[in-house]
Amino acid sequence: MNIQIFGRSKSFDTKKAERYFKERKIPFQSVDLKEKGLSRGELESIVRALGGLEPLIDPACKDKDLFALFSYLTPDAQEEKLLENPILLRAPIVRNGRAATVGYCPEIWKDWK
Repeated sequence: MNIQIFGRSKSFDTKKAERYFKERKIPFQSVDLKEKGLSRGELESIVRALGGLEPLIDPACKDKDLFALFSYLTPDAQEEKLLENPILLRAPIVRNGRAATVGYCPEIWKDWK
């Protein structure tokens, strides 16, 4: 099992996800989206697991102009924009191999032991 938590250091849900795995003594790797972001391969793997880009997009992101621009792009251009601007992503994104979740989802994680 190789759990990765992609989140933001100031995100309440990211902290809750990290605490969930720590309390159960499940090892995980934490990646700060603001500092590192996602690689193309990671993004493609997460999009496959979630069934599309839609669950990844945060309509409440702080940059409303960027979000408006993003909504008019083609799907390929949207992936590029997500790689350049991880502020558009919801947090946390928790990945376990080929499975992935967005947000705080302990009901799914309980099966990841």
